[in-house]
Formats: sequence, C-alpha cells, structure tokens
Amino acid sequence: MNIKRIGILTAGGDCPGLNAVVRAASKNALRQGIEVLGFKNGFDGLVRNEFIKITDQTASGILTLGGTILGTSNIANPFKYTLSPFGTPQEPRDLSGVVLHNFKENMLDALIAIGGDGTLHMAQQFIDLGLPIVGVPKTIDNDLAATDQTFGFDSALHIATEAIDRLHTTAQSHHRVMIVETMGRYAGWIALRSAIAGGGDIVLIPEIPYNDDVIVNYILNRKSKGKTCSIVVAAEGAKNEKGEQTVARTVPGSTDAIRLGGIANKLSDMIESKTGIESRACILGHTQRGGTPTAFDRWLSTLYGAKALDMVLENKFGYMAAFHNFAMDEVKITEAISNLKRVDPHGDEVSCALKIGMSFGSRAIG
Repeated sequence: MNIKRIGILTAGGDCPGLNAVVRAASKNALRQGIEVLGFKNGFDGLVRNEFIKITDQTASGILTLGGTILGTSNIANPFKYTLSPFGTPQEPRDLSGVVLHNFKENMLDALIAIGGDGTLHMAQQFIDLGLPIVGVPKTIDNDLAATDQTFGFDSALHIATEAIDRLHTTAQSHHRVMIVETMGRYAGWIALRSAIAGGGDIVLIPEIPYNDDVIVNYILNRKSKGKTCSIVVAAEGAKNEKGEQTVARTVPGSTDAIRLGGIANKLSDMIESKTGIESRACILGHTQRGGTPTAFDRWLSTLYGAKALDMVLENKFGYMAAFHNFAMDEVKITEAISNLKRVDPHGDEVSCALKIGMSFGSRAIG
C-alpha cells in the first residue's frame, strides 16, 4: 500500500505526552514524504471535518508541552453522537457514516488514533467497518492490557508522589489525618505506587475492598504508638466491602458515563467522626493530567509515535503499538481492550506494601 496522506487524532482524556506522540509520528511521516492531517478534538474532528495540516513547523517545540495541540474529547462518540447541532444526549445519532465519508473525502490512507480504552473501542468499531487504523495506548491510569506501560502514567505518578511528600509536613505539623485522592478509574496503579513511593500509611484501591473499622483501628493503633499523623492514599475508584464506589456524577453520551470522585471527603468525615482526629481531604484531580511530561514519558511517547508510523507503513492495521521489556512491538487492538490491567491483590507490589507496614483497609489482606 502506497501511503501518501495520514490522519492523526488524540481522543479521550488529556495526559502528558500526547504532543510528543503527535510530534514523533508526524516527523517520521514527513521525512518520508507523507502528508499529515491532525483532526481536532478526537473523533469529533472526523465528524465535523475539522483538521490542521501538520508540518515540521507545527511539530516543532511541542515535545515538552502538556495537553494536546489537536484538542480532545471524551464524549464525541460518532456511533452515539450527542453534540449539537447533530445530536443530543436524549437522541444520540450514529454518524459513523459521516466519518467514513470524510476519511475518503480527505484521501486518507490511514489513521493513527491515540487514546485509552474508550478511544480504542471506537477505533476497533471503525476497523470493523474497513478503516485502516493503528492505535497508540494513552492513559494516566495504566490500565490497558497488552502493554507494560502507557505514556502519561509516569507523569501522573510523579505528581501524586510529590503531593504526598508535601502533605507529610502539614500532617505532622497539625497532627492530622490527610486523605489524598488520586485518579485511576477502576485500577489502583497510581494510588498504590504513589503510596509506596511517598510513604503512605493506608492505601485504598479498587482491587481490594476496604472496611471503615479496619481503617479507623489502624489509625488509632498508630496514635497509641506515638504516631500523631497518618497519610491515607485513596484511589477514586476504591470500593468498600459492599462493592460501593463514590460517584461524583454521570455524563450521558460519554464512553464511560460514570465520573468517580469524592471518596477523600467521605473518608475524611468518617475518620474524624470515629477517631476524633482532625482530618483533611486533598483531591488531586486534574493536576495529575496536566503540565510538562516527565523525561520518561517524553521518551516513551516518542517511541510510541515513531512506532505507530512504522506500523502504518507495514500495513499493521487493527494493531496497537505496545511497549514490552523496554522494546516496541505491536498487539491486536482487540487484545488490548479485552480486559483492564488491574493491580493483583496477591502480587509483589501489594505484598511489598504489607511487608513495610502499610494497610489496605481490608479485613482480608491487611
């Protein structure tokens, strides 16, 4: 297949490293005489036919930038389109045919779709309709199967760890319990690794159900030993023993309508009322998604972007660039989205945390 023009889009939530992927894929393409169109705001750009032409000048200077110069959307699903003026949350429309038309109209030979689980699900639907698409895994949650690490995760982990470091001093000064809420959706990678790296005392993750009394008793036991403060790191998707998560709101039309959040406030109220110890909640939220990517994420994103263009040239459509054992390869997108990669409750990282005295607020594990 003679590749003359490709499209690139960034969809789903933003994260550090997106621009580095766009830069690497574009530079690889431009140096081989391939035109590059960057579609705005994820798949919405293919619906509305809105794009920019990416040149060497466009790709210059964006390696260190957070966010994405193309814009993104986590609600623009062409198969259930809810955005004005073409659809509404009450009456979503299937505009996949419009995407197919615009792809052909722009004489594209391939599309590189950069995104997480929801984006890759949509990409697979278009692949099934005949579009030549290569995927690049993006999520700070690090929950995509079939790759060792997604770009953006290291930056989010760094931000969460630094926040925990800073909260230690205020917790010690005021003899408080500080509850740090991290992102991660249904996987506990950010919470667990930042708690280990930052010296958290309790870590709550979706994979290990927690019990209020276990948390309270652990904190009171620390106090009895002269520990006047405690740090609790809670993943936004942590579940109690009843399987309940803390839901902030729902967003109709999104690929994942549930917006988790607020567990830190709930835990703060519970801990203070049951222990009498002053407690404060710190919700890190979107600070974990923004800003300059770490050196590791810039490096990893560049590898992903260059690999994605190589896959286009090799006609590896329906595949996703993957990172295994510090080398690049590819896996089928269907394999990547078949299961979420989650923390193993019996794995080495959980075992390590227990050995150094951390609690998971669980009666079963500690």
